[in-house]
Amino acid sequence: MNPRDRTSDPLQHLRFSLETMPGARKYSFTPATRAEILSELYVSFWGPYAHLFLPNSNSSLPLHKTLSQVQSDIGFAGMGRADAPIPGRSCSRIFKKGDSCFRCKDCALDDSCVMCANCFHATDHNDHNVSFFIAQQPGGCCDCGDEEAWRVPLQCPSHPPSRRADVDATPRSSTKPLSSDGPSIRDRVSVPHELQETMRRTVGYALDFVLDTLDYSPDESSVPLNEVDLRAQPSADPMLKDSYCVVIWNDDKHSFEELIKLLCDMTNRTREEAVAIGNRIDENGREIIEMNHNVTRLLEMAQTITQIDLGVTIRRAYDTFREQVSEVIIEWLLDLTRSRLGTDYMILREVIAAELMSPRRRDSNTYNSSAPSILSFKELPNPARLDTLFLYHTRLWKKPRLSAKEIYASVISLSSEHKLSLAGHFANVYPRVIDAYLLVDREAETSIKYFALQLFTVPSVALHVVRNHRLISRLLAIIAAFFTNQIVDKHIVYPPSIGAKVDVESFPFKSKRFMPVFSDLRYLCHTQSVQNLIARNRDYITQFAKTCQLFMCVNPNKRAANSHVEYETDAWISVFNVTLSLSRVIKTYGEAYSNATPAELVAAIGTVVHCILVVCTLAEDRLDREKFFPVTFHDIPFAGSEYEVIEFDVLEGWISFHHSLHWLLAELFKHTDLLTEQSLSKIGMRSMRDVFLQQANEKAILTIIDFPMRVLAMIAQIRTGLWVRNGFAIRGQLLHYRDYMLRELCYDQDLFILQVALVVLDPSLLIVTILDRFGLIGYFGGHVQQFPYEGAQLSSMVEELLYVLITILTESANPSKMPINDAIRREIIHALAMGPCSYTDLVKRVAERLVEDVSFERMLLEVAHFKSPETATESGVYELRDEMYDEVNPFFYHYTRNKREEVENVLRNRLKKKTGSKDPVLVPKPFAVKSGPFADIPAAFESKALLQVMFYSIFNILTTTDSTGSAPPSAEAILDQAVHLVMVAIVERATIFSQMSASERFLGKTLIDIICTLEHHENYKTYQPRINWILNQLNIHVPDAVQGSRKHIPEADESVPNADELRKKAAKIRQEAIMQQMKAQQASFAINFDDVDDEDDDDMETDQAQHISFGTCIVCQEDVDSTKPFGALALLQPSRFIRRHPDSPNSQSNNAYLNEVLETPQSMDRTLVAPSPTFPPIMDDAQERKNISSPHFDGFPAAHTRFGLHASFCSHMMHLDCFHQYSLSIRARHRAQATRNHPETISRKEYICPLCKSLGNILLPVSNPPNTSLNETSFPDWIRTAGINILKSKPDPLLESLQFRTGTGEFVFWSAQDSGYSSALRNYEHPEGIDVIRMMETVMVISKSFSQQTRHLRDRPEPEQGERGTGLYLPEEVLGYTIAALETAQRGADSRGQFMVDVMSETQMRMVRGVLSCLTALVKIHFPGRPDEGRDAVRQAIIKRLLPEWSRTSLTSFSYPLLLRDPFTILVETAAVAPEILRHVLVLTYYACLARTVIGLVYVLNKTRSFSTVQLPSRSHEDIFGDVRMFFMSVVRHSPVFEHTATLAFETFGEARIEKLLYAYTLPFLRRASILCRAILPSAFPTPPSNANDPEYTRLLNMLGIPPLSSLPHQDTLQNALSGWCAHYGHSHAASQLNCGVMLDLPMVYRLARLPVVLDDLFGQRDKALTCLRCDTLPNDAAICLLCGVTCCMQSNCCIDRNYGEHGECNMHTQTCGGTIGIYFLVKRCSLLYLFANNGTFAQSPYLDAHGEVDISMRRGRRQFLHYARWEEIRKNWLNHQVPTIVARKLESTLDAGGWETL
Repeated sequence: MNPRDRTSDPLQHLRFSLETMPGARKYSFTPATRAEILSELYVSFWGPYAHLFLPNSNSSLPLHKTLSQVQSDIGFAGMGRADAPIPGRSCSRIFKKGDSCFRCKDCALDDSCVMCANCFHATDHNDHNVSFFIAQQPGGCCDCGDEEAWRVPLQCPSHPPSRRADVDATPRSSTKPLSSDGPSIRDRVSVPHELQETMRRTVGYALDFVLDTLDYSPDESSVPLNEVDLRAQPSADPMLKDSYCVVIWNDDKHSFEELIKLLCDMTNRTREEAVAIGNRIDENGREIIEMNHNVTRLLEMAQTITQIDLGVTIRRAYDTFREQVSEVIIEWLLDLTRSRLGTDYMILREVIAAELMSPRRRDSNTYNSSAPSILSFKELPNPARLDTLFLYHTRLWKKPRLSAKEIYASVISLSSEHKLSLAGHFANVYPRVIDAYLLVDREAETSIKYFALQLFTVPSVALHVVRNHRLISRLLAIIAAFFTNQIVDKHIVYPPSIGAKVDVESFPFKSKRFMPVFSDLRYLCHTQSVQNLIARNRDYITQFAKTCQLFMCVNPNKRAANSHVEYETDAWISVFNVTLSLSRVIKTYGEAYSNATPAELVAAIGTVVHCILVVCTLAEDRLDREKFFPVTFHDIPFAGSEYEVIEFDVLEGWISFHHSLHWLLAELFKHTDLLTEQSLSKIGMRSMRDVFLQQANEKAILTIIDFPMRVLAMIAQIRTGLWVRNGFAIRGQLLHYRDYMLRELCYDQDLFILQVALVVLDPSLLIVTILDRFGLIGYFGGHVQQFPYEGAQLSSMVEELLYVLITILTESANPSKMPINDAIRREIIHALAMGPCSYTDLVKRVAERLVEDVSFERMLLEVAHFKSPETATESGVYELRDEMYDEVNPFFYHYTRNKREEVENVLRNRLKKKTGSKDPVLVPKPFAVKSGPFADIPAAFESKALLQVMFYSIFNILTTTDSTGSAPPSAEAILDQAVHLVMVAIVERATIFSQMSASERFLGKTLIDIICTLEHHENYKTYQPRINWILNQLNIHVPDAVQGSRKHIPEADESVPNADELRKKAAKIRQEAIMQQMKAQQASFAINFDDVDDEDDDDMETDQAQHISFGTCIVCQEDVDSTKPFGALALLQPSRFIRRHPDSPNSQSNNAYLNEVLETPQSMDRTLVAPSPTFPPIMDDAQERKNISSPHFDGFPAAHTRFGLHASFCSHMMHLDCFHQYSLSIRARHRAQATRNHPETISRKEYICPLCKSLGNILLPVSNPPNTSLNETSFPDWIRTAGINILKSKPDPLLESLQFRTGTGEFVFWSAQDSGYSSALRNYEHPEGIDVIRMMETVMVISKSFSQQTRHLRDRPEPEQGERGTGLYLPEEVLGYTIAALETAQRGADSRGQFMVDVMSETQMRMVRGVLSCLTALVKIHFPGRPDEGRDAVRQAIIKRLLPEWSRTSLTSFSYPLLLRDPFTILVETAAVAPEILRHVLVLTYYACLARTVIGLVYVLNKTRSFSTVQLPSRSHEDIFGDVRMFFMSVVRHSPVFEHTATLAFETFGEARIEKLLYAYTLPFLRRASILCRAILPSAFPTPPSNANDPEYTRLLNMLGIPPLSSLPHQDTLQNALSGWCAHYGHSHAASQLNCGVMLDLPMVYRLARLPVVLDDLFGQRDKALTCLRCDTLPNDAAICLLCGVTCCMQSNCCIDRNYGEHGECNMHTQTCGGTIGIYFLVKRCSLLYLFANNGTFAQSPYLDAHGEVDISMRRGRRQFLHYARWEEIRKNWLNHQVPTIVARKLESTLDAGGWETL
């Protein structure tokens, strides 16, 4: 024994502790146990050197804390600061869950290269294609600074490139422990040898402890059947104690609720305890739910849990305890990777790396040295700890799994040597890892298999593992064995047995997990170095071809001819998933040969051809012999020759879509540069034909190409409808095979194989074979009777055949080996030729590989314009640039027939404009391949067989048309194609083709004859321009033949119009005559109508009163007029919309609001908001705007809002009787659809407008403005008269009983909960006007209901409960509030040079009048029997309240100062009873408002620091306000304390700022007054002529007839009134018997919380802004309240309110913020949530990506930018109180199931 290993050795102590701990702790693991283990580990780890890890004061760590936490909290040795840049070292920041990751397609080598936010923002990615995503789990790392990850240097200041001139890229094959010299680093610390020793020994022991424990852990969760089996489980417990634990494992199948219910039932726990366990299972991945000695009970419990398919294990408590210790050890190791020794942050990782890569120490001290190693390492004689850990990964659970992956990631980041070494270990065990992943793993998403993504995408690693660990061969073996179901004891057999076949119904095909295995293979093959290996070494292609052989002709189909397929299986979906995954690998494998020599390529082609022939000729027993038969040939006479072709009938035989070897062959033939005659001559071959002939004769070549041809023929037949009895499965296969995004992998490969055949075989032989396969030999051979098809099917098959011929003869991309940029360009041009479309639609039309290419976006911008979205509903679209149309080919092979016709029309119309020609001809472009093996494709136009096809295509159509008298089906499409073929032939081979057209005869006619017949055919005139062009071209080469056949119809002479033109002219003359006649009739009608008007003028005036119609009733469709009572549908909703100036002690936020007020523009009726910025925004702006973020996103604090009820109209009317009927129908619907979540709630008296689907709950009376005229007396006279009238009037006890006892001057009957209301209503007996009272009743019911629920939100002094007059005060909190909201919503909206009221709608004015009518009706029912319905009495009381001499006198009870009431409410009261005195009351209330604002300002300024508010250079409104100081001081002079405060405020802020504040705070009063006055008396308050540039204030004073404050010195009466009000207020303030504070409404434009311009900025500062205040965590699914900016947890288990009906946090927050409405931005889902009273709906996000599209849930991952119009739309919905209606409309349009309250 080493002398140091004595008992005082901390390591010995650690061993002793860990091994005695399970028994000592009685198997109960607590937080204290964790703390003890951590403490032992640290002490053993650093021995006497703690001071190197902790500041001197700490010799040990605080309990429960980890080293990295402590170092980070105190910033130990530079921790937490950015480390000094080290050349050549990558960033390697390990992502935590929820971190932002960026991917730049332009810079990255592949999709797996990512950057952290810091590196991304530090590097320049302007105009790059950047995507952004959130890390879903920890473990990935930032690749910035890794030279292998990027195409171009990133120039990141923190991660400069290495200084070595040439980085050695050839990896060394090494699995020996590494030296610890990574890049040279400044901050390396010299470590004492003894410390190094203790660190390594402790880490080594800790790792061995974990491995020893996991030796006994099960691979998957299963429960023993009985006690005997349970006791027989392997265990490390030497005592074999009978104490057992039941452990539940995490999964994705079960909800929290299921688990909680289960735990409460099974273990008698409370709900809170069960919730806590549920959270731990979710966080850690498993949890012990029961531990005791009662084995029977535990087994029974575990088996019950198993029945609901929840993962559960039952094991000895000893083993479970050790597993929990292992979890802490793994946590501790992870903590070490995040910590530092002094300033060195790499040494600890190096220690861990060295120990991981060493073998296990199995000395006598190791606890279970005798344990049977559960794993037998046949392939690894001396495994390192790391190998075993990789294999044991499935035995771990979620949290330690993620921690382990993070430890491995930190080892990789040490150096490239470490990366290669770790990759070598991973490759050693990779096959076993895949076994576990495919067959065992219960939590696939945390599998170590995904670590392959981090390794295999690195070029040096890929080369290392492929070359030294033969990983490609192993992967191919795994695929072969897995899909042939060679699985024994949960392991995939290796090596696989050779002759096994695949069964598409077996488990492997149905498993979804195989996809990543193909991905790994693709990643490995994709790197350049591995591509070179594949090309150089023939073994790779041989092995791969053997693997592809397995999937040849898999899942074949046979046409159901007579009866429908009985059972449609969906196995085809799994098969397509597998073969498409394989085809992507095929593409990568094929691309590898671009680096090959001709000899290597030819050898590879030979290998693949051999493999195909072995399968297709049934030489090997691969295909099902009952479905596939040996190939036979038959002779076909055609075009004057005999052709020997394969005999096969597609209608009768079995055909598969899947020919993976053919796809591989096609990929190899695409390397046309290696197959030129020149290249081939070097290896002794003349042409591509020889390449084939080395392995296959002509018949063999026909056999090879026959299989893809069968697929093409089958596709044609399916499209024609010949396979309908095979059901949906066959249609689904066809759609996938030809799908735009996938066809490049399969369908296009089949077409290319035919192009290869065109070059290798005699074109005529190929054409005859195609005709035979399509079953059309008879049609094109003149044997009319021999068709297997009939009618439309025949035409459709001919059309499909011609499509294939045109494609193989003209398609040039693959034959020319078109560079990818050109291929992308061509695809985009053809996709956009049909018209502009969005990016998403565009990429659906283009192959997947091209879309993912780095140059896709660049090419897109080259060929198209981006039209950014302007309105809230638009998306961005791309529009093809005009000059690009020249490159469009209407016969492009990805076009369907309809699209081709569309594009032809577009091109023709362009040509018409361009050339002025009436019927332009689109001449085909010549074949683009001029050299190489495929340059001979156009030689096919010299074949007689093709000529015969062209001839009969046209001849059969003409013959059928002539015999039946009408065109056969698809005639135009077939002629289009045939004529196009002829035109292509002329363009390609004019001379020979012309001679053949003239000489070759079929049925005695030549092609020219038949074309000449078509030229003047009655039915086909549209072809004339094209036929004309053809004949003119032929005429150059064979003039005699053309002249002989062509009919010359004399051209119509211009001077002699032909019949057609005459007909058109006659029609035009007739049309003009009719128009003239109609004009004359209209004129005479108008004249007669005027006469009638003159005669009946007098009658009309008398009748008008009876026949004013307001539109129609939307139920019965009859006019709504005075004959039947009717009302307008309206909604009264509680609102917390109006904002007050925050009275917060936080002076900083006070200043912010005051500054905004000081900066408000002088006119609110002009556009204030900047015009919408460009989209996407220029990044510099976005960066600037990012900096103005603040806590809670600048939301407005909900505590400072004012409550009220907001009324709104939807403008539709209904008779009262109809309304009653409609209400009954709503109740019936609710009964009939009992399970539906209805848009309206009957108990809240809600309904939906039947027409516009708006929500409503009241009916309002509708009337035109009264004919009252204003009292014209001058203001001083009116006040004098009013005073005299009051003196003369007798006391009115009834009125006095109806006024508030509190002396405010308010009236009890206008209170929502007035106890006298119901008796007054009962006692009212007058029948006239009863309809208005019925509607007023709806308003009262709703108001009372809201009033009872919201007393806590109102701060107005109200009578005690039980007294009269309790509740909401309607003039203030309904109408006053509604007008205030209308005015606020109009702020900043342009009134086009007029006044704000001029642009408000008549509907809004009617609504104001409707509510006023209800207020008037309330007066009426309380003064029954009075002729004036009590108006006079109320008017007197209002005047009395306003005139100061009646305040505080013994005669009245107005003890409450007027300035504490809202002056606008008094104006509303006046409008309800005495509109004629509005102008005089306006003047008084305006001055009361000025005085009240001064008081409010004193309160605000007293809490604000002046130095941080905006400075104003000078006064700008002296003409309005005159001497501000004098007015300010006169208001406050009556209370000494108040006067002192006010003087201080005035001195501090100065006159200019005070004036500006007075202006801003009183402007809303004038705007609101203008709405009220215009609604009630529009004729008395017209829009006066004014200068549009005048301030709005001046214009409004002028319109309302109010003398400005500057004229106050000349207004004695006003001075008296003011001094009276102020004195009353001052004395009350001095006496302090009331709360004398005045709260001012904010006069600014209202805004929602500010979201950042770029969405990913939200995640950059997430910990600051996105923290939920309720649970103080970063929400998993955050929702930002757009009203106040607070972050909530969306539908999260942590913040659900259990006591309040399981309401989610968004709903709970809504109650304290928006009242009944909530507007939230859901960050992760990237959408909006509108909530209204326990209902809600999702709406589209205000963010759009760079292509102008919404990206829900960030699925596409592109960066997103705030779109101004969409953001403004959300603001408008809120301003206009539209949220209830938006929610109701959405719920009305769907059958909603409810559950919104849980959000």
